[in-house]
Amino acid sequence: MAGKTHQLNESVVIRSLRRFRERYFPNTGGAVKGDLTSAEDQGDEPQLGFLDSLPVDTQFLIMSYLCPADICCLGATSRYWRALVRDPLLWRYFLIRDMLYWPSIDHVSMPQLELLDAPLINADESLDEREEGSDKGMELKCDYMSEYLKSCPSCREQWLPSRPAYEVVTSFLQSLVPSAEPRYAMFGPGMEQLDVSLVTRLMRAPDVLPVSGTPQRQINGIGSGISYLFNNQHKFNILTLYSTNRAERERARVQQQSVNSKLFAFVGTDDSGKLIYSLAPHVQQVCQVVDGFIYVANAEPGKGEGESEIAQIRAVLSYVKASTPRPLLVLSCVAREDPDAGNRIATRWRTPCVYMAKRLGLSKLDNQWMVQDTVAESLSGLLDGIAWLLRCSGVKL
Repeated sequence: MAGKTHQLNESVVIRSLRRFRERYFPNTGGAVKGDLTSAEDQGDEPQLGFLDSLPVDTQFLIMSYLCPADICCLGATSRYWRALVRDPLLWRYFLIRDMLYWPSIDHVSMPQLELLDAPLINADESLDEREEGSDKGMELKCDYMSEYLKSCPSCREQWLPSRPAYEVVTSFLQSLVPSAEPRYAMFGPGMEQLDVSLVTRLMRAPDVLPVSGTPQRQINGIGSGISYLFNNQHKFNILTLYSTNRAERERARVQQQSVNSKLFAFVGTDDSGKLIYSLAPHVQQVCQVVDGFIYVANAEPGKGEGESEIAQIRAVLSYVKASTPRPLLVLSCVAREDPDAGNRIATRWRTPCVYMAKRLGLSKLDNQWMVQDTVAESLSGLLDGIAWLLRCSGVKL
């Protein structure tokens, strides 16, 4: 079914681009209709070049191999390409195709997935109303191009402003001043259900995150967790909150059964039918002292606890007694690397991070949040998530 949808989207986009070309460029070097005035009116306006004269199918194939920044540069080469690359169907196709493979998403870059639930834009309508130099008729349509450029990880990194020199010096001086060690509470089914333990790998991967301190003190009667060293410079502490004891967790994992969590107690439902959980006393104490939360979600196919996950996350975040909401890092975790990593057509081996954010209802939270694809065995993606969490805590990296 996914393959049919993929082919259908391609055919719709190509048909849209072909109709645009037939409307405004009926001949490979001929006059331009509508607001695209003829070559005679433009004086020395150049004829269509070699790339412009290629079949639309070939032009679409070329664009499908370009990164978003290169497509935007292509649109700056001529009025023909400027109008072509603004086709809303083209960017809708790119958004549907690429967002499944984005390794991270956050509260700022999360695309509006409801736009993709809307019916496809009618090809005749999008082409008849599109005119060069005018946005008339485009205002009522979904701006898929903006959604894509806002959400794509490569675009997010490229559009980030560079820091002035004085900020770099200030950051270096601040790094010389000892600061409080940020503390984070880590919980979630991905800590317990996977064949590879993320927590165990963390403790045995000095090349990724060296352990800088073992539990020695107590935080309001709760173990302080383990301290790690990020980039051999910044210390932070992770307190792991397991749902129950080790024997019960292992038995539930082997038998693929849900475990009765001792972190939460089910209260009931509210007027809208949403689940409500209360926190165990020791979890309440943790929420009062930590600087943020790490939720380890099980991203393997067919996993996920639906409404209970959302309710438990909300229960934890709502108990924080602070004026500023604490950041939430979601590690969308699988046990091992994708065996078909080079095959984009293969069946998805994990829940995409954009759908993980939707599954957990993160867009409705007031907190800063980020979903990061992570592999327990190799710890790939983990450092990117930790770096984001430290920045949210005010650590200058």
